[in-house]
Amino acid sequence: MASAYDKLVERFIQLSRLEHALTFLHWDQLVMMPPGGRKSRAEAIAALTTAHHQQLTDPAVEGLLDEAAGQSLSHEQNISRDEMFKTWQRAACLPDDLVSAKSLAASVCEHGWRAQRTNNDWAGFLTNFKEVVNLSRTEAHARQAAQPGRYATPYDALLDLFCTGESSEFISATFNELKEKLPPLLSEIVAARGDQTAKLAGFFPIDRQKKLSTKLMTILGFDFTGGRLDESNHPFSTGDRGDQRITTRYRTDEFIDALKATAHETGHAGYEKGLPQKWSSLPIGTACNICIHESQSLLFEKQIFLAKPFLSFFVPTIHSLLPETKRYSADDIWHGATRVAPGLIRIEADEVSYPLHVILRFEIERDLINGTIEAADIPALWDEKMQAYLGLRTENDYRNGCLQDIHWTDGSFGYFPAYTMGALNGVQLFTTLTRDQPHWQNHFATGELDFVFSWLHTHIWSRASSASSQQIMADSTGEQTNPTHFLEYVKQRYIDEKF
Repeated sequence: MASAYDKLVERFIQLSRLEHALTFLHWDQLVMMPPGGRKSRAEAIAALTTAHHQQLTDPAVEGLLDEAAGQSLSHEQNISRDEMFKTWQRAACLPDDLVSAKSLAASVCEHGWRAQRTNNDWAGFLTNFKEVVNLSRTEAHARQAAQPGRYATPYDALLDLFCTGESSEFISATFNELKEKLPPLLSEIVAARGDQTAKLAGFFPIDRQKKLSTKLMTILGFDFTGGRLDESNHPFSTGDRGDQRITTRYRTDEFIDALKATAHETGHAGYEKGLPQKWSSLPIGTACNICIHESQSLLFEKQIFLAKPFLSFFVPTIHSLLPETKRYSADDIWHGATRVAPGLIRIEADEVSYPLHVILRFEIERDLINGTIEAADIPALWDEKMQAYLGLRTENDYRNGCLQDIHWTDGSFGYFPAYTMGALNGVQLFTTLTRDQPHWQNHFATGELDFVFSWLHTHIWSRASSASSQQIMADSTGEQTNPTHFLEYVKQRYIDEKF
């Protein structure tokens, strides 16, 4: 007779089959589906999502989890059972009417936001947004109440959905060091670099850029027998084991952004491909959290692709496929690709100023969910923090200020910190990796990256969700996430220009 744990394994395998179907329905909707398919696709996705929720929250699952807790399990099985419990509780702790109400409010808010941002209409947006905030606060309190003592604040309960295992207290302390030391460093870099980082201009045919992206992905370890590259309005990575789908975006007036996006998404795909097959279809076998996921994508983009020796290796390929770039040397391209210029828009921000955009959003959403500020306070706070952190004004410019992101429209509070925690983790991992391999620049200069993939597989990919992100960081680098490494890296890259 199958044990409770074995029955849970079978249940989660079946759930993973539904997740697989939903993954590729979403991918097709964003990449291939004609507009006429929207209604039927929405209905199919809704039906599968409902079926998944019902199977996960089936009372039998709770009973099996309780029974399995009393079984004599191996250390690995106990961790697996704990991850199953977390997955179940996240879904089961919310009443159906709250889930439905938030889904509807988010849909209304996001739909309205698209025109409201274009029209700089904060007042119109605020009407719908207040409802999303209220329901997100209710959700946060419900999640906090479901696990007494686990979350110090309501915001922490939402943060845990994306930065699983992290606390707002730890992130606040980490970000406080960045917001103290990055602004003067940013000013120093801008003053030192002057006009030497002019934008790379020209006409670059998209068909040739596609070939260039494909070549870059191959060098970065992407296996085209188990994945593909396509185009979408916003680059992303998705898929399942054996079938990784990534997208990028091309423009004919520039080429470096598409390559950076390709490298970034290839990092996400590499992590997913490297997850342990033995835990396939189980929560323990999924990526640790978004902070670790972003560390992999940013490491591929910033620390590998944009490293001087690697880019110098790749520039002849760029020149070959895009002859117009021959007027740019490897040094020109590196300077263009690492341009530092503070601006209003987060997704256009450079590596140095980007964390300050994230810190601003983190502080506002934390206080918003915890109830110390209200939605109406956001524009003034946004302008105040933009002045303090980046020296820029957004007063009455809602379109380029607090209306620029989609995240808050659907209540994804707690997501933003993962971007910068991922950046810090990526640099810290790279610092350790290169210390272990002192001749790394020689390898990069010939496009030899197997040692990187091997190191990441051993220290990150093979761990999946078997340990917390901070445990993984401590085990692999000797300490938890420490912003000092990022600050030193910024000095070495952008002031000393070592790599």
